[in-house]
Amino acid sequence: MNLQAILGNFALILFVLTILTGIVWFLDKFYLSRQRRAAANLALAEFDARNAKLQADGIKLDASGRAALESNILRQPIWIEYSGSFFPVIAMVFFLRSFLYEPFKIPSSSMVPTLVIGDLILVNKFTYGIRLPIINKKIISINDPQRGDVMVFKYPKDTALDYIKRVVGMPGDKIVYKNKRLTVNGEEVSYQSQPDYLDEEHLSYSKQYSENLTGVAHRILNDERAPSFVQNPDAFPKHELCSYNIEGFTCTVPEGHYFMMGDNRDNSLDSRYWGFVPDQNVVGKAFFVWMNLGDIKRIGSFH
Repeated sequence: MNLQAILGNFALILFVLTILTGIVWFLDKFYLSRQRRAAANLALAEFDARNAKLQADGIKLDASGRAALESNILRQPIWIEYSGSFFPVIAMVFFLRSFLYEPFKIPSSSMVPTLVIGDLILVNKFTYGIRLPIINKKIISINDPQRGDVMVFKYPKDTALDYIKRVVGMPGDKIVYKNKRLTVNGEEVSYQSQPDYLDEEHLSYSKQYSENLTGVAHRILNDERAPSFVQNPDAFPKHELCSYNIEGFTCTVPEGHYFMMGDNRDNSLDSRYWGFVPDQNVVGKAFFVWMNLGDIKRIGSFH
């Protein structure tokens, strides 16, 4: 699922804006403002000297002219004024979305019913560790992703794109998906039937289940019309760790990687097709819908 490709690498754009406006702010703070102050002092000294001479000649002067002269000289140029005003705002946004929380918008249905098109979500950027922005390199480890987490990550085939899926397999796990049912390390995942899910956009129903993925209960959808086998998987890195048949597939997750699947199981292009997600691609854990303009009742946390 492509979460944000409209502006390309928005983090890079923010970083560049932060640097540029910061340079202007520091340049003005420690150099240009002092130049203006020096120029103002010189102009005021000349103003005072001229006024003193005129007063000695008996000419009465308007004292407000001195304040106006000083104000005009000290006034920041427009480009400096705007840069200085925007710098703290841009820097704060860059810090918040790089290290704390980042907003995303859900554009597709691969995570229905957990997340629907139009959901505006928040992603915790620090729960899995502190990473440097732009290059996404982890510098401080905190927690590892866990089975059942809804995780945002860089799409392995194009790291400029952010995807969102559910963590199904941890490093070293053996994942079996047979006839649309999961088995993790030999333990069958439990399922409980739920009322059929109505897709209001296409006016169709899907089978809905509550899936308990090693302690994390969440809803999934199955389309009875879709086959159990994976159609045309890519020759992704380490694809030899997966085997496919008419009933589904079996994969062993390599160290330092995760296996991801969408909750809308028959309408999600995920690790079944394009492979494992390396740890260096992890962005953060999705946890909260903060707005959906089409349905404000969607606001709240999710699992």
